Amino acid sequence: MNRGTTSRWSRRFVIASAFFFVAWRVGELVGIAHQAAMTLALFGFVFHIIFGKAYLLIPSYFERVFAVPRAMPVHFALSSLGTVLLTLGSAASVPPLVSLFGAVAWSLGVVIFLGGLGWSVRGNPFGRETGTGSIRLGYERADRFANLFPPVSFAYLALGSYELLARTTTLPALTDGYLPRLSHLLGAGAAGVLVFALGSRLLPRFFDVRPPTPFIFVVLPTGALAPILLATNLWGGFWFRVGAVAEATAMVGFATLTVICFVRSDRRRVGLYGVLAGSLAGAIAVALGLSFAFDGASAALLAAHRELNLLGFLGLTIVGLVFQFYPPSAGRFLGASEQSAGVVVAALAGGLAIEVVGLGVGGAPVVVAGNVVSLLGTLGYAFLLTRLLVEIGSRRSG
Repeated sequence: MNRGTTSRWSRRFVIASAFFFVAWRVGELVGIAHQAAMTLALFGFVFHIIFGKAYLLIPSYFERVFAVPRAMPVHFALSSLGTVLLTLGSAASVPPLVSLFGAVAWSLGVVIFLGGLGWSVRGNPFGRETGTGSIRLGYERADRFANLFPPVSFAYLALGSYELLARTTTLPALTDGYLPRLSHLLGAGAAGVLVFALGSRLLPRFFDVRPPTPFIFVVLPTGALAPILLATNLWGGFWFRVGAVAEATAMVGFATLTVICFVRSDRRRVGLYGVLAGSLAGAIAVALGLSFAFDGASAALLAAHRELNLLGFLGLTIVGLVFQFYPPSAGRFLGASEQSAGVVVAALAGGLAIEVVGLGVGGAPVVVAGNVVSLLGTLGYAFLLTRLLVEIGSRRSG
């Protein structure tokens, strides 16, 4: 009963994430405010998929079962409402109270999420019990090390959410409230570290190869350290450069890990190409980040860096992993195929590439063309995923 409730609400988080993905790309195309776009991308698209899958994966990887599935609908309502209100609140004409209510709703949802997961794994908080199956015993060392880092990700989520709340209330802030600090805590910290940690466990299994353990032992510590250095030292100085180097080490290491798994494997499913493209986009993003740390940045390159991280590393990686969890070919509707999923991944990657080239050469029409192509990919992703998950829900309830 508990497992069915958890799975059902997990699917609803995933569907909500897809709708926020579409809203974000529409917003980018029509030119909504930067803060609104970031909110839809990070709070809406990225974190709703993180919430939905973490409810299933984290307890499983800690050899536990999620203990409080009845909390999930409350969290879903709070996180969705919080995202919408924070997006609306970024407009200058909207009363500050809207942002306040949004921050409160979001933060309450995070408390429920972290509390529920913490309670579920309370007997194994550092993940020494890994849930590694008997046929995967060679993975256990890497699995146990990877299990140390979801708590780091969740600490970043708690810190970033507190800072969000402090920006809209009289709570004492830990930083100056500068928005890029918040986006680094939540994007590079909470989301990025969790992708590294879960990816270190998922990718060897999806590719069916032994985990390249040395890379995992480099990627996770550097990826865990970098966000706090970046967030607290933007945009210059020694520690900012140390953070940039650490983030680059983690991202390039993760891309290398992905390439190694890809080369060693004979599996060539569409989702795996998405993960590969996402990791390579992340490597390009950190190359730009290093240039910012040592040479300074222009507005266009900052925009390219942001898109390579959000749509590239996080976006393509998430889409690739989702297509692994929910292969469209399992559906019984028109367009449910690996080929359709391939078109989606190609449109997202191609649109990103066109947009980044446009930003680099200063061609506004090229940027718009890239946004159109990526929006088409987003619409295809939302269609395939929503139809499949609704179908899965109908089968299980029937």
